[in-house]
Amino acid sequence: MEATHEVTNQPPPLTGYDVFGADAALVEAFGRHAPAAGRAELRALGRLAGSAEAQRWAREADANGPVLRTHDRYGHRVDEVDFHPSWHRLMATAVEHGLHAAPWASPEPGAHAVRAAKFLVWSQLEAAHLCPVSMTYAAVPALRTDASVAAGWEPLLTSPAYDPGLRPPAAKAGALAGMAMTEKQGGSDVRANTTRAEPAGDGWYRLTGHKWFCSAPMNDVFLVLAQAPGGLTCFVLPRVLDDGGRNAVRLQRLKDKLGNRANASAEIELDGALAQRLGDEGRGVATIIEMVAATRLDCVLGSAALLRRSVAEATWHAAHRSAFGARLADSELMRAVLADLAVESEAATALAMRLAASVDAADDPHERALRRIGLPLAKYWVCKRTPGAVAEALECLGGNGYVEESAMPRLYREAPLNSIWEGAGNIQALDLLRVLAREPDAVAAWRAEVEAAKGHDRRLDDALAGVTATLMAGDRGGLRAPAGRAGASHPDGGRRGGDVGDGRVSAAEAGGAGVGVRTAAAGVDGAGAAGQARVLAGQMAVLLQASLLVRFAPPAVADAFCASRLDARHGVYGALPAGLDTAAIVDRATPGAP
Repeated sequence: MEATHEVTNQPPPLTGYDVFGADAALVEAFGRHAPAAGRAELRALGRLAGSAEAQRWAREADANGPVLRTHDRYGHRVDEVDFHPSWHRLMATAVEHGLHAAPWASPEPGAHAVRAAKFLVWSQLEAAHLCPVSMTYAAVPALRTDASVAAGWEPLLTSPAYDPGLRPPAAKAGALAGMAMTEKQGGSDVRANTTRAEPAGDGWYRLTGHKWFCSAPMNDVFLVLAQAPGGLTCFVLPRVLDDGGRNAVRLQRLKDKLGNRANASAEIELDGALAQRLGDEGRGVATIIEMVAATRLDCVLGSAALLRRSVAEATWHAAHRSAFGARLADSELMRAVLADLAVESEAATALAMRLAASVDAADDPHERALRRIGLPLAKYWVCKRTPGAVAEALECLGGNGYVEESAMPRLYREAPLNSIWEGAGNIQALDLLRVLAREPDAVAAWRAEVEAAKGHDRRLDDALAGVTATLMAGDRGGLRAPAGRAGASHPDGGRRGGDVGDGRVSAAEAGGAGVGVRTAAAGVDGAGAAGQARVLAGQMAVLLQASLLVRFAPPAVADAFCASRLDARHGVYGALPAGLDTAAIVDRATPGAP
């Protein structure tokens, strides 16, 4: 048959490149926060992430989701989930490179920043498998509540060996951890949980109840919350007991999720399952809060990775696609969109790496305080901004981006997840109010971080003055979080995914997502604190990002960020002010030729 057309004007595949080396913002942030010795391994991981082979693993894992097997062929209960081989290849790579819990066992300075950079690189390939990885990272600080419990699990959780399958802990070369907190009736209000914990002796209890979201149910051990005689308590629940017997954890069904399809998220029933108490009875939320905080960091890292991958795809397409006689990248309108997206991505990466570096300085009071306020701010803002940015990047590819082969639909489905997981936007905004009311050291740390750039950009100085006035007005009015029961939200679904947070604040009350920091001068008083919490969280997060970019990014990037995020209310992407060096920003964000 005679050919009817010749294929032209199609971009080459974005494969065979170094995902780390092509990301100027990440390379520079790594130089600020991590030891140079880790750079070689990052480049190797970056080349693997950009390879055609690894991209095939990602497609196959997403297209061939997990399968639940409740019983074997003879009718015995097994409660297992089967995964495609490509899932296991992705998981093995992540664990072998220490993305799970390796930094907790490393004496090397900057270990958490190195791990964060690896997470940003590898998560761009396929996000779903990072759920079990992330929860394992977050479990270690919580387990350290009890040294004896940690001693039994930590060597396995920090091991670089990926050893899937349900076997006794002593028979495994490495293990992964998860968590199961939320229930049908409570959602983010975990104190409403009804799972019962009955003492069984020697610190062990029998748990009976259900969990509405249990992500990665094939992990080896889970932190769960249940009602003990002394109140809501945290427990360590193994899937397989030391004697080899399966614990009474029944997988009822897998969630059919919007995205994050390669990862299994289950509804489970606990039928007298044995679990070891972690911390004191009645202190469940306080015990597990370290795990919650660590997952917030990975939510920010995960969203920053989605942003960067989307920008890479959009800029690559525009650099190799022509329309109306010119390259898309040379169109003034398209360049404004790409530059705006690139600035958003760079700000997210800079903030994520800065907060990861604060984990390495856990004993420093300033770093500890900055992490306390910075995590809810970044979790709120970066994760909120990601879905719109990914949608805009998809639009840059047009119809080519709307088909599964482009990988953009997978990124788009994943984009809302980090904002939902571990407490949606209202939960983070209310946590900010708690910090403002109760932790002056954290507020001082935020101010010191922003003021490090003071005097370098008038727009930043003006915005800081405006937010400072708001905070001072709120302080005079008795700024406080609204009264209510303490809660925590639980990761479901995918390296993230979970409950929609019950923040008790409507979207109408909270205000829009656009920032325009200089335009928000209303004070926050005790009565109106909840209604302004989201606005204030956005303003404070943007100022943190602006400070980092003003100090460390190229002038074109910092100028565009301050002009669009501080000097004017930022709406749709691509509506940048005139006179910015958009070409320099886009060139910086575009991957080089493979």
